[in-house]
Amino acid sequence: MSDQRGASAPHGAHGRPPTGGGKWAAVKASPFLPAIVLVFILAAAAGLFAGSYTYAMANPTPRHIPTAVVGLRDAPAERAFAAGMEKALHGTLRLTGYDSYAAAATAVEEQREFAVLRSRGRAVELDVAGAAGASVAQLLAETGAEVGKAAGLDVRIRDIKPLQKGDPHGLALFYISLAAVIIGFVGAIQLSVHARGLNPVERIAFTIAYALLGGFAIVAVADWWLGALRLPFVQSWLILALTMFTSGMVFSMFNTLMGRWAMLPTWGLMVLLGNPSSGGAVSWPLLPSALGHIGRWLPPGGSVNAQHTAVYFGGHQHLFPYLVLAGWAVVSCTVFWVWRHRHPGGREIGTPEHAADA
Repeated sequence: MSDQRGASAPHGAHGRPPTGGGKWAAVKASPFLPAIVLVFILAAAAGLFAGSYTYAMANPTPRHIPTAVVGLRDAPAERAFAAGMEKALHGTLRLTGYDSYAAAATAVEEQREFAVLRSRGRAVELDVAGAAGASVAQLLAETGAEVGKAAGLDVRIRDIKPLQKGDPHGLALFYISLAAVIIGFVGAIQLSVHARGLNPVERIAFTIAYALLGGFAIVAVADWWLGALRLPFVQSWLILALTMFTSGMVFSMFNTLMGRWAMLPTWGLMVLLGNPSSGGAVSWPLLPSALGHIGRWLPPGGSVNAQHTAVYFGGHQHLFPYLVLAGWAVVSCTVFWVWRHRHPGGREIGTPEHAADA
C-alpha cells in the first residue's frame, strides 16, 4: 500500500505548485491572451469608428468658407446682404474682394473660393459651386435665400459648377476612393495570410498588380456599368491604383514594424482618421478645423482631392494631392524594404539540397 501511495504522489517539478511567473508564461503561450486582447481592441475600435464618423459628418458646421466678392463695396443693400450672410454663418464667411467677375470665377476654378457674391442692378447674385463642395453649396444657397428674404432683397442663386447628374450629392468620388483605400490594405493583409512566402520584391510587385487591376475595376463599375460618373478614365484609374498601392504598402510597413498588430495603426490612420477628414463626404470648410487640415496630408484626403480635381477642375490641376499619395507610398516602401528582414513573410531562396549539390 505504501508503495502504491508513493508511486501516485506528485514529485519533482510536477510536485511543485505553479508560480505566478509560470502561470503568466502559460497564459502567454495559450491562444486565449491574443483572443482576449482582440475582444477589447474590437470593442474600442467599434466605438472609435462610430465616434470619428459621427464627430466629422453628423452635424457639419461652417468654420471657414472662402467667398469671392465683386463690386459690393459701393452698394449699401448688397453690403447689408453680405453682413447678413456673415451673421447667419456666425462669422465663418471669409470674403475676398476681386476686381472682376472673371478673376473671381478663375479663383473658383482653382478651388480657392467656394462662391462668388456680386451685385446685378438692384439684385444680388450668389453663385455657388456644387462641384467644389456640395454641402457648402447647399448651405450657402439656403442661407442666402433666407437672408435675402429677411432683408427684402432680390437674391438670385445659381450653381456655376454643378455636380454630374448621376452623383447629385457629390458622394460617388468619396465612395470610389474609400473602396480603393480599404481594398488596398485588405489586399495586403490577404497577401500576408495566403501568400506568406512572397519575398519583398515579389510582395511589392503583386501589390502593384492588384492595385492596377482593382483601380481599373472601380472605374469600370462606376463609369461604364453604373453610369454614376463620367470619369477621365486613365487619370482616374491611375489615381485609384496609386491609392490602393499606397494603402497596401502602409499596411506592409506597419506589418514590418509591428507584426500581427499592424492592423491597428493601419485602421486608425486610414479609416478612423483619414476617411472622415478626406473632404469627400463633408467638405473641408464644414469639418472641424483640425480634421480639415490633417485630412489633406493623409492618403484618403489626397485621393479624394486628386480625383475631385481630375473630374471637375481638369484645367486647374494641383500637384499637392499626388505628392501626398506618392510621399506615403515612398515612405512605406522604404521602411518595408529597409526592415524587410523583420517582415513575417518571405522564404529562403535556396534549399539545403541545392547547397549540397553545389
